[in-house]
Amino acid sequence: MFVPKRVFFTKGVGTHKEELHSFELALRDAGIEKFNLVQVSSIFPPGCKIISRSLGIKKLSPGQVTFCVMSRLASNEPRRLVAASVGCAIPMDRKVYGYLSEHHAYGQTDTLAGDYAEDLAAAMLASTLGIALDESLGWDEKKEIYRISDKIVKTTNITQSAIVKGDGKYTTVVAAAVLVL
Repeated sequence: MFVPKRVFFTKGVGTHKEELHSFELALRDAGIEKFNLVQVSSIFPPGCKIISRSLGIKKLSPGQVTFCVMSRLASNEPRRLVAASVGCAIPMDRKVYGYLSEHHAYGQTDTLAGDYAEDLAAAMLASTLGIALDESLGWDEKKEIYRISDKIVKTTNITQSAIVKGDGKYTTVVAAAVLVL
């Protein structure tokens, strides 16, 4: 069976006159530029353990095909705030899968984008666990419902934001959950 046992979270920002190069620099800042990244959908594997970025990178080899859930956004519009975030929601029962979500937005701070991504992941998990939610509730109110339900043990996010400088260069932000086999 091909199920990752570990995951690490990372983020980065890069700036360059070429958009593709700014993306590569953002991956380099995140420490994952040397891997062949394959984006996958949003399932946090059952029993998967969160490890540090440094340990995760040590477990991978340059050129390795590496699966990840990634969010990215780029712009060269001066003074534009860009944000990329990956949210995570882990169930109390570790034999059950959780969710990862990717979110990117213009004009959102780290906190706003991170809370949104975390809320997305938690809402997807809640729906599979049978937790009824009023979608009009704010993130803090939903967090309290999740905590009381005893079905969701942890929610978290990794978020990178940056303000584009006025020099015509592209700024790219990335956030990723990297799955380690």
